[in-house]
Amino acid sequence: MREEEIKKVVREGYAKIAKQNSSCCIPSNSCCGNADLAQDISKKIGYTDEELKAVPENSNLGLGCGNPVAIASLKEGETVLDLGSGAGFDCFLAANKVGKNGRVIGVDMTPDMVEKARENAKEGNHENVEFRLGDIENLPVADNSVDVVISNCVINLSTDKEQVFREAFRVLKPDGRLVISDLVLLKELPDFIKNSVEAYIGCLSGAMMRDEYIEDIKRAGFQGVKIIEETTFPIDYMVNDETANKMIENLEITSEKVKEVSSSVMSIKVSGIKPNKKNEKCDI
Repeated sequence: MREEEIKKVVREGYAKIAKQNSSCCIPSNSCCGNADLAQDISKKIGYTDEELKAVPENSNLGLGCGNPVAIASLKEGETVLDLGSGAGFDCFLAANKVGKNGRVIGVDMTPDMVEKARENAKEGNHENVEFRLGDIENLPVADNSVDVVISNCVINLSTDKEQVFREAFRVLKPDGRLVISDLVLLKELPDFIKNSVEAYIGCLSGAMMRDEYIEDIKRAGFQGVKIIEETTFPIDYMVNDETANKMIENLEITSEKVKEVSSSVMSIKVSGIKPNKKNEKCDI
């Protein structure tokens, strides 16, 4: 698939999710907007009951593969940027951490998601949160203007991940932190999955090898890059996933092949620091 084709189908796929209040990453019988199932999946990937109750109800679409806010060590007054902010779930959690003197910016390329997130912000009276339409490869954010960049299972959707990390590096202040959750591979996926549109929307075929992913972060300029945690991607997520089931049906993938593929996929939490150079000025 060409880059523009991928971006188009991903945007359309997530626009559909925004309109239906359903997820490509939660069990298919939640497609009627079953919030309980979305919350159940969220608990499994690291969110607490307290966090789930602290955000607008429609902000949790079950699209993540981890909880970056929990490991970001956010402080009062900090400015946070969320790459691929969706309906605003992680943004609202971050807003509660940085307080009224802090600021949270969410960037998403899907107009329907941005509209939904803004509605959720009004519902939750989150005056310190704003949402901008834009690509994570070309962020609508000033140089050296944010303290922390977070992202949750979104960068794997990009066809130019190194450019995403370069952009994250650009907008961070010196000593700024990158803290992300994402899907990576332990071994290459079969070509028929790599070339599948459904698999791309389902956060699978866009994933890259773990070591290469880490090297892309380092090449962007980050230091102290480390994997905080990594876990295998649960097979039941894939078996019960609406998008995955469509992919399995269309490509006639056997259950044995599904297990083989799932054993190659890891959910990781990664952090890195933008070094503080004395000659680097901060653009406030």
